[in-house]
Amino acid sequence: MSLREIARFTDVYEADLAAAFLASHGIEVSVTERYQTTVDPLMQRALGIRLMAPASRIEEARALLARAQAGEFATEEGDEVADMDAGTRATGTIMALTAFATGGFWGNSLPRRFRPVAWQGMLISFVVLAAATIAIAIVFKILFDPPRG
Repeated sequence: MSLREIARFTDVYEADLAAAFLASHGIEVSVTERYQTTVDPLMQRALGIRLMAPASRIEEARALLARAQAGEFATEEGDEVADMDAGTRATGTIMALTAFATGGFWGNSLPRRFRPVAWQGMLISFVVLAAATIAIAIVFKILFDPPRG
């Protein structure tokens, strides 16, 4: 049984979804270059990820993928995601700003046993977190604490 290429994708997850879709319709396919491209993600664009199937099922598989891409299998319920509330959005913003201010990490990529503890990054993180907490407390006090008098 010889395998031939059905389609080529630039994302391994998209290729896996297409493979699962085809398998649900009775067409067994294999995803090639999965391991090379997950080890070095830049290779996904260079090599592409191919879906391979038996030569006798090529036309049927390509037709199913074309129908899926046209939206024929979409459901009415859709994939609506609820909007984020203000507290979650504010917390995420503070966390992102803290990560940006501290470089996003406290050390390098070496295993912990080979590197010293990065006290500078931890100190900067704690100072920024303390300053943000104090600023938020002041803002809440100004906004929600009625004046006494």
